[in-house]
Amino acid sequence: MEINLLIEADDTALVASIAERHEPALGEAYRRHSSSVHGLARRLLGDGALAEDVTQEIFVRLWRQPERFDATRGKLRTMLLTQAHGLAVDMIRRERARARREDRVHHEPKAPPPDVDAELITMIDVEQIRSALETLDEHERTAIQLAFYGGHTYRQVAEILDVPEGTIKTRIRTGLRRLQQRLPADAGAAQTRRSDSTTAPPTGAAPSTNPTQPNTPQPAVRNDQPWTA
Repeated sequence: MEINLLIEADDTALVASIAERHEPALGEAYRRHSSSVHGLARRLLGDGALAEDVTQEIFVRLWRQPERFDATRGKLRTMLLTQAHGLAVDMIRRERARARREDRVHHEPKAPPPDVDAELITMIDVEQIRSALETLDEHERTAIQLAFYGGHTYRQVAEILDVPEGTIKTRIRTGLRRLQQRLPADAGAAQTRRSDSTTAPPTGAAPSTNPTQPNTPQPAVRNDQPWTA
């Protein structure tokens, strides 16, 4: 495909050309969407170099697996931002885990044996949430992931996905209702059992917004405050 045609082509045509191993098509996709991907990664990571690593990885993935883009399920930009968000969150989790390990080595006495049963239950809960999320519409799933796991407000999610804020609120609320219906009735039971043995929260404390506790009422989210998982 000639350069002028690439500039005029829509994203679906670009991805089709990428699938034919046409490097200029990848370059055009990078030109269109790399700044958005980099901006999201930098906001999450707070580091320009790491954000650049995320951006490069996302477009390498597009080159290697262009078939993952389905125009009937959403925009290319949305798919790239969703992948960038997931990759950045994974990097944050790895860094926090490394920091915790180092802190334990330097400051904590020998740790007692792990509560294997509790860890297993937590793993099951997380897997149930992931499985249920996969059954949601892509628009609902993406909005929920950005809000809960990314800590973004309604307005920030709307800006990232380039859709009206009211639409984002509807997607998140509808998705959460579907998520609750599709989770097993006892998905939050383990968390409840564990919390029974701990100190009760102060009277009037806000209920948890943790999606691994689907039976817990969700508080209203202010537009100027980030969601927390």
